[in-house]
Amino acid sequence: MSFLSQPGSPPRLVRGIGLREATALNVIDMIGVGPFITIPLIVQAMHGPQAMLGWILGALLAMCDGLVWAELGASMPQAGGSYEYLKQSYGAQKLGRLMSFLFVWQLLFSAPLSIASGCVGLARYAVYVWPALGHTLADKSFLLSLPGFSFLGQFEFRVLITNATFVAIAVCLFALFLLYRRIAVVGQLARYLSAGVIGAILLVTIAGLTHFNTHRAFSFPAQAFHGGSMAFLIGLGAAMLIATYDYWGYYNVCFLGGEVQQPERNIPRAVIYSIVLVAILYLVMNISVLGVVPWQELDLAAASETRFYVASIVLQRTFGNWVATFGTFLIMWTAFASVFSLMLGYSRVPYAAAADGNYFRKFASLHRKHSFPHVSLLTLGCVAAVFCLFRLADLIAALVVIRIMVQFLLQILGLLLLRARRPEFPRPFRMYLYPIPAVLAMAGFLYILFMRPAFMKEIRYALVIIIVGLLIYMARSWRRGEWPFSGRSAHEIAGAEVQ
Repeated sequence: MSFLSQPGSPPRLVRGIGLREATALNVIDMIGVGPFITIPLIVQAMHGPQAMLGWILGALLAMCDGLVWAELGASMPQAGGSYEYLKQSYGAQKLGRLMSFLFVWQLLFSAPLSIASGCVGLARYAVYVWPALGHTLADKSFLLSLPGFSFLGQFEFRVLITNATFVAIAVCLFALFLLYRRIAVVGQLARYLSAGVIGAILLVTIAGLTHFNTHRAFSFPAQAFHGGSMAFLIGLGAAMLIATYDYWGYYNVCFLGGEVQQPERNIPRAVIYSIVLVAILYLVMNISVLGVVPWQELDLAAASETRFYVASIVLQRTFGNWVATFGTFLIMWTAFASVFSLMLGYSRVPYAAAADGNYFRKFASLHRKHSFPHVSLLTLGCVAAVFCLFRLADLIAALVVIRIMVQFLLQILGLLLLRARRPEFPRPFRMYLYPIPAVLAMAGFLYILFMRPAFMKEIRYALVIIIVGLLIYMARSWRRGEWPFSGRSAHEIAGAEVQ
C-alpha cells in the first residue's frame, strides 16, 4: 500500500516499493553490464582461471558488508541510506554531520562514475553489433599537478573518445528521461527491466554449460596457487577490486528506504536475497565462459579497449551469429537496467541531506507533480554523461577506491560505534554472528585498497575529494554558525539559505 501526500500538503516521498520491486532494483543494480565486461579484466589480474578466487572472496565480502547494510537499513529506513547511517553512528549534531556531509560530497563523483561505467559498458557491446562504433576519435593521457596538492604527486587522467562514447552519453540521458516520473511507475519499470537482466545471464550460462570444456576451464598455469608470493597476493587484490565492483548494488534499496513498504522486514530481505542470487549466477556464468573461451584469450582481450564483448563471442561460438546478436541486445538491456537503477537510488541521497539542512538547499527540491528529487537526479545524470569520456577500467578503479575510503570503511566503523554507544537504538534486524561479518568486511576492503598494482593512483583522487570536502564543510559551517564553530544543529537552521 502506498502512502500518498494529503491534498494541499507539501510533496513527500511515497512508500510504493514492495519486496519484489526492492529485490529487483538491487539485482539489476548488481548485475548490470559488470560481469559481461570485466571477465577479461579479472582474468588478467591473476593471469589464469585461479582469478575465480576473486569472485568467490568478493561474494563473501559482499555478504559480510551486506549484513552491515541490512542492520542499518532496517534501523533507519529513510531516504539517503549511508547519509543517515553515518550521521546517527557518529553523532547527529557533531562528528556525524561532518561524516555524512563528506559522504554526500563524494557521491557527486562516485555515483556518476558508477552510472558512467554502465553506460560505457553498454556502448562497448554496441560495438559488436555495429563495429564502426569502435573507431577511436581521441585517446590522450594527461599528467597534472594540482595547486595545493603537490605533496600527492602528479595526477593522471586518460580521455578515450570513440564513436561509441556518444552512444554511452545518449544512454545516460535516456535513463534520466525515464526516471523523470513518479516512483510507483519506476518500480514497475524495474520489474520489467529485471526480466531482461536474468535472461541475459541465463542465456550466456546455458551457452557455456552446453559447450563446456573442463580442460579449457581449469587449465591452470604453473605456480597458479603460490599463495605466499607477493605477485599472487597483489593479483588477488586486483581481482577482488573488480569483483567488488560487480557485486556492488546489494545496498541500492537502502538509499530508497523512505519509499519501501515495511522497510524493517523488506530491506534486510532484499539485501540478502539479491546477494545470494547474484553470487550464484556470477560464479556459474563465469566458469561456463572459461569453458568456452581459453583464459589466455581473455587475458589478451583485456589489453584492448574495444574487445569488451566476451559474452557475445561465447554466444557466437556456441549458437551462431543470430543468437550472439540477440544475446548482445539482451546484455545491452541489462546494462541499461543497471544505469536506470543506479541513477534512481543515488538521486535520493543529496535530497535527504539537503532536506536535513546538511547540504545545499536546492537539492531538497521535489518535483511538484510527481514528488521525486528532480534537482539531484538532473545533477547526477549530467555529471555521469561527462564521465562517459573516460576509460572503463579507470572508471571502475576510481569508483571502488573512493567509495571504500569515504563510505564503506566509515560505515562499518560507525555500526560498531553505534552498537557500543547506543545499545537502546531500535534494531528490527540484527547482524548474524556480530561483530565477525563487520570485521571481515573491513579487513577485505583494506586489502583491496592497498594490495594492488599502483594502488596510490586512485587513492590520490580520494584524498583530494576528502580534503576539498573538508574545506567546503568548514567554510560552510563557519558561515552558518554550526558545529564545530557552535553547538547549533542542522535542524535548527534547516531553513537557512544555502549557497
